[in-house]
Amino acid sequence: MALACEYHGEAPCRGSILNVEDLLLVPLGFAVGAFGTLVGAGGGFILVPILLFLYPERSPQEITAISLLVVFMNALSGSSAYARQRRIDFRSGLWFAAGTLPGAIGGVLLVGVTPRRLFDAIFAIALAALAIYLLTRREPSGIQEPVQGRGVVRRILRDRYGNTYIYAFQLWKGVGLSVGVGLFSSLLGIGGGVLHVPIMATILHFPVHTAIATSQFTLAFMSLEATAVHTITGTLGWNQALGEAALLAAGAIPGAQLGAFIGQRLGGSMLQKVLAVSLLIVSVRLGFEAIGG
Repeated sequence: MALACEYHGEAPCRGSILNVEDLLLVPLGFAVGAFGTLVGAGGGFILVPILLFLYPERSPQEITAISLLVVFMNALSGSSAYARQRRIDFRSGLWFAAGTLPGAIGGVLLVGVTPRRLFDAIFAIALAALAIYLLTRREPSGIQEPVQGRGVVRRILRDRYGNTYIYAFQLWKGVGLSVGVGLFSSLLGIGGGVLHVPIMATILHFPVHTAIATSQFTLAFMSLEATAVHTITGTLGWNQALGEAALLAAGAIPGAQLGAFIGQRLGGSMLQKVLAVSLLIVSVRLGFEAIGG
């Protein structure tokens, strides 16, 4: 697959052709899509560390651009599966998506001026903090205090399996938190679900299954916004980054369907612990990369 690239009379520029080895990105995308949708995170928090190791010479801007395009395709596929299960709170998801817009744009612009070592360090700290949170968080007791104050909305959802979800939250708080999620996730290229799902489940009192499904729906909008900015700024064009993202997305789309299918049948406690240990290992490795250069 030949891709356009300028030639300046020296060696051919990097990334003019995708190699046969790049086809391995398809199964990688499948695994990322399946696991990311399973936990409602879009897969970017797994994909970005892998891309950092695979492409140590790439800029943070290019790494995040590839990841966000894959996150968009993954979230779009996962959302279609969760929509069939009728577990998406569409009204809340649209409000949250609107909240992510300014943050998503700001994150893309900010990553363009972030040095690679600083990016590695920030990502290592973020992964370590997430791992510690997952290892130490307590399971909800099932007893919640009534939500009071201004802007409280109440939702009742019934999925296709007959489960009824009743919950209430302050809409303004959800939209405000989404601004921060959009900024942080766009900066790191992780999509944001890994942040949004815990926020929705704990602070906003969403049932976990609804939080995961609605997060995927919101992610589709947020990652599309960030990908559009990367395209406008030229990071994603007719180049190798776009080809690699396309191969990853080709695997992520069916992977997301599998993740949504498995997610309705599995509990998440042990999965969270395995995920936390994995993130901690990756964060230590990235930390050494940042210190050692």
